[in-house]
Amino acid sequence: MGTRKRSRPPIRATGGCLCGAVRYEVRGPLRAVVDCHCSQCRRTSGHFGAFTATHSDDLILIEAEGLRWYRSSATARRGFCEVCGSNLFWEPVSGGRVSIGAGTLDLPTGLATAAHVFVEDSGDYYTIGDDLPQRADGDHGIVIPDH
Repeated sequence: MGTRKRSRPPIRATGGCLCGAVRYEVRGPLRAVVDCHCSQCRRTSGHFGAFTATHSDDLILIEAEGLRWYRSSATARRGFCEVCGSNLFWEPVSGGRVSIGAGTLDLPTGLATAAHVFVEDSGDYYTIGDDLPQRADGDHGIVIPDH
């Protein structure tokens, strides 16, 4: 994740947690939203996770006092606010990109949901009621646009 010290492209989006202890800017393109139905997203969000993504260098933390990271698996970590509990980020250990909880972005986002992943892990209390692509795995194939 970037810092505020060097010259950066214009702000494309802003967001943060419920209490304000974590605030961020996105200074690069955002990917379309992907709804993740895996058990980890369901447990950390209380439902399924809706995430956009950007290149790691394009996410600038403006306020990070409350940001904590949890290594949720061998392949990723999740960023959340320790004060209010907001689920904010998902980052693969391989780096290069960071997923951002779509609901943590300030409106308007200009984004739309494009796919569902890990649908075989979805909760038994809901059905996916749209015609978007559905994947059993996490390989949605939606890339972050170029700058």
